[in-house]
Amino acid sequence: MSDWLRHLRATRSLRRDLLIGILLPIALFVVVDTVSVYRQALAAVNVAYDRTLLASAKSIGELLEIEGEGSAARIRARVPYAALEAFEADNRSRMVYRISDARGQWLDGDAALTAWQGTLPQQGPYAALVDFYDDQIHGEAVRVAVLLQPVATAHERAMATVQVAETLELRHTLARQILLDTLQRQALLIAVIAAVVWFVVQRVTSPVRQLSRRLDQRSEDDLTPIYAPELPGEIQPLTEAANRVMSRLQHLLDHQQRFVRDAAHQLRTPLAVLKVQVQSALRGDLAPHEALQGIEATVNRATQLTNQMLTFAKVEQLRQQQSFEPLDWAESLRALVLEMSPLIAEKDLDFELDAQVCLVQAHEWMLREMVRNFLHNAIRHSPLGGTLLLRLKQSDGVAMLLIRDAGGGISEELRVRLFQPFATAGGHAGAGLGLTIAREIAVALGGTVQLQNRVESGVICGLDASIGLPMAGSLGRAKVDLST
Repeated sequence: MSDWLRHLRATRSLRRDLLIGILLPIALFVVVDTVSVYRQALAAVNVAYDRTLLASAKSIGELLEIEGEGSAARIRARVPYAALEAFEADNRSRMVYRISDARGQWLDGDAALTAWQGTLPQQGPYAALVDFYDDQIHGEAVRVAVLLQPVATAHERAMATVQVAETLELRHTLARQILLDTLQRQALLIAVIAAVVWFVVQRVTSPVRQLSRRLDQRSEDDLTPIYAPELPGEIQPLTEAANRVMSRLQHLLDHQQRFVRDAAHQLRTPLAVLKVQVQSALRGDLAPHEALQGIEATVNRATQLTNQMLTFAKVEQLRQQQSFEPLDWAESLRALVLEMSPLIAEKDLDFELDAQVCLVQAHEWMLREMVRNFLHNAIRHSPLGGTLLLRLKQSDGVAMLLIRDAGGGISEELRVRLFQPFATAGGHAGAGLGLTIAREIAVALGGTVQLQNRVESGVICGLDASIGLPMAGSLGRAKVDLST
């Protein structure tokens, strides 16, 4: 049974679910209604045939008379068979009667019919002194009507009990016929409802099937949005969600294609240079030590480029996973500064760190890599003995990190392409992916990035890099501001 249920769930159909969901309650209602109608019809049949029994009992009661007077008075019954023959519908049922006096002694009729010993109902459907009950005679089920019939003459009065019994063949036959007629009508009703429901379901689900065929005919790289205005309003949210998924897939595909294209382009140059340097060293064009220094510089650049490109790809992977957790940015910042302290000491920078506790929703590696790229860029562009300030504080649900250096700022030429991959400031070695990686991480974390030249007396005296991340539990919106 469990295997069957799993197979049923695996092959679920919208049309089948709609048909079952609509037809099953209707079928249950029809079954209940059929039982109710049958019982009502059977009750009506019993009432109709009970009236026949009552009429027979009244006819017999009218034929009773008293003979004699005083203690010799007796009830006499002269009931011809014709009195009952008029009430027998056909030869499928028989009627018998029994007449008793007030003491229950048999007077006339079939003595095998058990004498009535019941009580009259307090409120019945008839005004006369009548009772109805089921009994058996000669081993056959019968329906019995009892009538208490007063008999009187000018001098005497007595009470007779008239019992009329009828076999149930005709009642059962009529009940079966009513049941069959009811079932036929209800079956026809279910068939009509099923046809109408099937037609409606087919018509309603037709746009879904058409959309499925269109999607099957698409090429593998076609991630354009689904446009299907003919779909029902209840299905439109599904297409909108599918469009959002395809948009994310298109973004991921574009990112991968751009990554492969840029990787092929950027790695080709250092590899070509490395090949030339090796050939030159083999020919003896340069001294061995000088040749090895050149080869080492090229290998270092290629290694840095490869690492940054892998980092760039990892950022996109973590963005898709969204595996973020609350982290203390100040603690992460202090650990990073300690790690990069040799670079700060190498330039003899006047360094200051002011960090408040700020919980942000992030990934530890992404947080460190983002700040590392901004801080490394600030150290590289700072002059010897310059100042470098890192200040972390929170304001209005946002954790703001300020990295202030004393470098030359951003030129207008570099401003328009600063966050583009492989863009570097003139005169400085680098792969050109650091700020791009940092910006992508900030956007993935829902943060903001602002770079602003610091101007004093009309002269650029440094660059302020501000990174804002939403505090844990709040929402942020990513943007990039390159205004001066």
